[in-house]
Parts: sequence; structure tokens; C-alpha cells
Amino acid sequence: MRKIYSLFVVTLLLASCGGKKEQSVQDVIASNDLAKIREKKVSLDTQMQTLAEDIKILNDKISELDTNKKVPLITVISAKEQVFDHYLELQGNVQTKQNVLIYPEMPGLLVRIYVKEGQYVKKGQTLAKIDDGGLANQLAQVEAQAALAETTYKRQKRLWEQKIGSEIQFLQAKTSYEAQTNAVSQLRRQLAKSVITAPFSGVIDDVIKEQGTVVAPGMGSEVFRIVNLKDMYIETDVPESYITSIKKGKTVEVEFPILGKKLTSKIRQAGNFINPANRTFKVEVGVPNQDGKIKPNLTAKLKINDYSNEKAVLIPQSIISENANGEQYIYVVENIKDQVGTAKQTIISTGKTQGDIIEVLSGVESGAKIIEEGARSVKNGQEVKILAASQDAK
Repeated sequence: MRKIYSLFVVTLLLASCGGKKEQSVQDVIASNDLAKIREKKVSLDTQMQTLAEDIKILNDKISELDTNKKVPLITVISAKEQVFDHYLELQGNVQTKQNVLIYPEMPGLLVRIYVKEGQYVKKGQTLAKIDDGGLANQLAQVEAQAALAETTYKRQKRLWEQKIGSEIQFLQAKTSYEAQTNAVSQLRRQLAKSVITAPFSGVIDDVIKEQGTVVAPGMGSEVFRIVNLKDMYIETDVPESYITSIKKGKTVEVEFPILGKKLTSKIRQAGNFINPANRTFKVEVGVPNQDGKIKPNLTAKLKINDYSNEKAVLIPQSIISENANGEQYIYVVENIKDQVGTAKQTIISTGKTQGDIIEVLSGVESGAKIIEEGARSVKNGQEVKILAASQDAK
């Protein structure tokens, strides 16, 4: 604009030195003639417009002839449709439903321990023996009485069938036999409690009581801890906003930072209860553990696939700007010729992010040349030169 005014002044000076002398602005103003003042303003506006048009023509010609003009150098990426998998990243702990403490079922002296820590045992295998306090002797006596009652009952039954003897004798023998049989069963169940057995197959993780210790049912009398490392799972809390997308069967990428191990699994159970305290629900992710290296309470990182788009356009988040209206925009290059084109500001709407990339929902079509390096320095409508070869947006 300063150049325009300078040229305008020069033109007026040249004109004033020539043939017809024109009145100066001061003279016109001093005349206080409104018509002359308006006429002078129209004359000056016309001259200014003419000069502006001439300057534009000159600038265009300079741009055409000047090989050293300063054009912003940029790089572009070529937008294309591709598969986009979004993952929800969480942290969880390894659990097992078969990790229990074994308590005695009867009081007594722990007379024998048959296993040691780290030993693998099968379901039902004897782990320890508690002094039965004479129950074995009582059982032997009751079994002898039961055997006699059985013999008596069978004889009375045969006689009764032959119509010999009274009915009351038969009923007494039958009742005595049944009572003795029940007594034997009860004592056997009681005696079985003196033997501690494995509730499931697993590894004895800890032998808590020493042989010779007096034990009794209840808290504080744990004898063993047994763990089964085969049926492991990871439990984590998921925000309630994902309740429609995180379901049973979803693929999960699992990482154990301590072990340096990664594996792929699936959600085997999704909770149906929202915890009112933190607005989350629980999910279980099954974990194969053939080598036994994964232990209960081990920390794991989870990436759960909660969203997929087969035809997504992805761009780096760093190239997105925002205008005064809160709209997001990027620059695309149009009218490309000999690696030179025009930067155009394009309003976009975005979706989910993953790392440093973001999904574009609208505003950019596949094949568009998007400015990457230099996106923060160009202006809408500015001529730019592509420095690097186009790349696919990743």
C-alpha cells in the first residue's frame, strides 16, 4: 500500500510539472466547494485504482520472470483409504480362580506332611495327616457292631419270609442294622477330615504349618497354599463409556513388561455390573501359560480393539490447526504443476486417535495431497513448492 501511495504522489508531481496545472488538494479544500471536493476525490480514487492495477500487472510479470522468487518449500503426504484399528489401552493384574489356602477341617496334631513347596499334586492327593484322636478305633468297633447287626437282620428277614418269628423282632433287627450303618458312615466322614487332600491339581506354593503343630479350623490355621497356573486370566476395569464396544470375544493384545513377553488373546467375560464408585465394569482376558512363567498378580498392559474402520483416512495430528471458531483445518495442495501448487485451507472433522495419527471423518478425500512439513507456515491461497516426493499417509 505504501508503494501505491508513493507512485501516486510521483505521478501527481509529474502531472503537475506538465502542461495543465491542476489544483492541489489544499486549494480544493480551501475553496469550501463541496462539488469540487467530491470531484477531486473521485479523480484521486480513479488514479489510485489505475495505479493498483498497474502494480499488480508488474508484480505478476516479475513473478513470471524472476527465477529466484521466495516460494515456501513443503512436503506432502498422499491421503488414501486404509484399515484403521483403534485400541483402548489399559492395565490389569493376572489372576487365577485356583489360588486357595487350605485349612484343616478338624482340630488335632499335624502328625505328617507328605508334600513340599513347589511340588505338583493331583486333585484328591493326600497332603497331610492330622491325629484323629481315636476315631479310627471307634470306627472299627462300630463297623464290628454293624456287621453283627447286618447278620442278625438277614436271619430275621429269612425267618419272617418263612412266617417264623414275630414282626417286632424283624423290625428291631432292621432298625438296628440301619442305625449301625449310619453310624459307620458318619464316623468315616469324620475320620476323612483328618486327612488333608488337594482340592484340585496344581502346585504347592507354600507349606505354612510345620509338622507337629496343633491345628484347628478357622482363620490363622492355613496349612498350604495351592495354585494352578494353567487357568490364568487378567482382570481389569473398563470405563462405562466403552460398554457397547468392549464385549466378549474382542481381540486383546497383552504385554508383560517384566517378562518382555507379548501375546494375543480374547475377552472371555465382560461384566454386567457398573461400579458406582468409579463408573467401570470388569472384564476377564484369558492367558495361556504353558511354560508357567506368568504368575498371579503380575502386571500386564492391555490393548483392546474397540473400533475398526476398513476405509479410514489417517493423517498426523501435528499438521492440524484450529481457527477462531474452533474448527479444525489442514492445508492441501491443488493445481500442482512442475512441483508447484497452491495451498488451500480445508476444514475437517476428526474421529479417534491412535498414537500420533488421527482419523479424518470428512473434509479430505482419498488421493488429496496434504501438506505435512511446512503446514504451520503457509497461508491459504499461497503458492508453494513440493520439496519431497509424495508419501502415503500412515
